[in-house]
Amino acid sequence: MRVAIVGGVRTPFVKAAGVFSRYSALDLGKHVVVGCVEKLGLDAARIDELYFGTVLLDPRIPNLAREIVLRSGLPKSIVGNFSANNCATGLVAASAASEAIQCGRISSAIVGGSESMSQPTLTFPRKGEQFFISLNKARSLGQKLSKLLAFRPGFLVPQAPSPKEPSTGLTMGQHCELMAQEFGIPRGEQDALALRSHANAARAKSEGILAAQILPLGDVSEDNLIRGDTSIEKLASLPPVFDRSVRGTITAGNASALTDGASAVCLMSEAAARDQGREVLGYLDGIQFAALPPGDGLLMAPALALPQLMSRLGWSVGQVDIFEVHEAFAAQVLCNMRVWRDGWSRYPKVAPIGEIPEEKLNVFGGSIALGHPFAATGGRLLVNALQALRARGGRRAVISICAAGGGAAAAAVSLP
Repeated sequence: MRVAIVGGVRTPFVKAAGVFSRYSALDLGKHVVVGCVEKLGLDAARIDELYFGTVLLDPRIPNLAREIVLRSGLPKSIVGNFSANNCATGLVAASAASEAIQCGRISSAIVGGSESMSQPTLTFPRKGEQFFISLNKARSLGQKLSKLLAFRPGFLVPQAPSPKEPSTGLTMGQHCELMAQEFGIPRGEQDALALRSHANAARAKSEGILAAQILPLGDVSEDNLIRGDTSIEKLASLPPVFDRSVRGTITAGNASALTDGASAVCLMSEAAARDQGREVLGYLDGIQFAALPPGDGLLMAPALALPQLMSRLGWSVGQVDIFEVHEAFAAQVLCNMRVWRDGWSRYPKVAPIGEIPEEKLNVFGGSIALGHPFAATGGRLLVNALQALRARGGRRAVISICAAGGGAAAAAVSLP
């Protein structure tokens, strides 16, 4: 049973701590889910399940998907399934829904994710958490007074989510610097990829392509991170951020920015889409996940996931018309492209797929230019890939996303 992609929407992707600061992940999620239903003219009563996630978790809302259903006016019979797997969250949601459709358990679902980096959930320092837990367990006044003697002012200092990998203590950017050094990716190549990302995004914006997928929110109707006027000279002038030594290559210009945004995509069985008389935007032909030890390259798992997916489907680079590769960092893209072309002695069982032509890569821009609201990027890439196929007269596209923790996801889509 084929899984049809009926359509999708996203908010504008905007710089964090800016115009979307007043919106939570729940607010952004409600906006795109309801907007997807309305824009596509869906009968909400025929939506079986919602698969939706966020990466910056809020413990006060343990199931974001279900809360979106309950607070949005949608039928409360819609099942809400929460998804979370770092930057691959959107494709994890799509995979779960796709499998449910293929086995016949459901016939339609909305998938996606939202991220409010402007409103991260703050925590107490670990010692502060332990203090308040212990104080809460105290029963008598004497016990409470005894516990209070251990109080320190530092227990009240709020902490934002750490950018460091829990398993390594290094940030994603620091890991990517190590990858760039291992694979010999020079700063100039990284800046050149970033420049292409902005140029392609600016062109897609001017041609109205991006507007077709954007659902305005408040008075914001377009992405605000695209820099169509940047230049290789401007990018070259920026200082390294994660490694400030002479070896440092990653800057604010060749990395994705902290971003607020959300996306939602409607999936149906081919039969359900046909029965409802719906135009099919495209088909979801397969999804592949992979993981490797962070020490092998934290963001290198796409080097495994995409070849595995293409091998399973029997697709070659020449048969793929569009490559949507998430740009966490330009260096990350270039490192994985090096392995896709040449192979990797560390993983000899994964065969190289060959050189990816520049003219097929992120033709509407990538995350460096558009932004990267973690859980929302997967939905954007699905819609982008199908839009690009239609605009370029192609038939097949693949998607690649790296994820924290040494993970990755790849997906394949095609036109009817």
